Amino acid sequence: IMEEDCDGMCWNFMIETGELVPDFAVLTEPTNLGVYRGHRGRMEIEVYFKGRSAHGAMPHLGDNAVYKAARAALEFDRLNREDLGYDEFLGKGTMVVSQIVSGAPSLCAVPDRCKIHIDRRLTWGETKESAIAEIKQIVGEDAEVVVPIYDKKSYRGVSHPQEKYFPTWKIEEDHPLVRSGVAAAEKVLGKVPAVGKWTFSTNGVAIAGKHKIPAIGFGPGNEIYAHAPNEFVPIDDLVVAAAFYALLPFELEKHL
Repeated sequence: IMEEDCDGMCWNFMIETGELVPDFAVLTEPTNLGVYRGHRGRMEIEVYFKGRSAHGAMPHLGDNAVYKAARAALEFDRLNREDLGYDEFLGKGTMVVSQIVSGAPSLCAVPDRCKIHIDRRLTWGETKESAIAEIKQIVGEDAEVVVPIYDKKSYRGVSHPQEKYFPTWKIEEDHPLVRSGVAAAEKVLGKVPAVGKWTFSTNGVAIAGKHKIPAIGFGPGNEIYAHAPNEFVPIDDLVVAAAFYALLPFELEKHL
């Protein structure tokens, strides 16, 4: 059992150790009782800037790493607004500077190091390599660009290290799993369900993105409330979702 700071970690462990390798998967994250068939991928990028420290009273003798990082951060913002990829179904790739950490010998000295942490959302056609290349084109030789490794241990002491790169995935609308999901949802809802995608990321990055196992999503609640202070799930949604999960295998049998 791991916290959500490494998407799909649990499924990577089960699939890669052979403990559980499913033929299909249903993700129960909130879909507002629609059938979801994909979402953008995600990766974390760390950019390390080096400078030269000097006394704060004589900053001209130093090389401020924070200023280097600040200039790069503004370029990252421009890249996000103007130049990232787009997919008709999954939408636009995005990036956000989510943390900046600097260091200096003291608070009255020029910082000689600074790290920018980026949350990058990857649409269809964008890859780890293309995202790294975009960053390197901006920072040049001024910084080191790294995809961090997640290697924290679970409460039982188990570690399964992996890069914090979580591939984009989508499944075609006419795939048997999607058609089965739509048929099951129509029966439990009494109407044709919406077929869509998540804006955020799920364990599908490991199941479908990395390991190419077909997956769909169907879950109670609306994703716009996920992880929010006012998050809630209607009780009626729970009843409908439970009925869907019970019915889906029978519908899947018809469509295979």
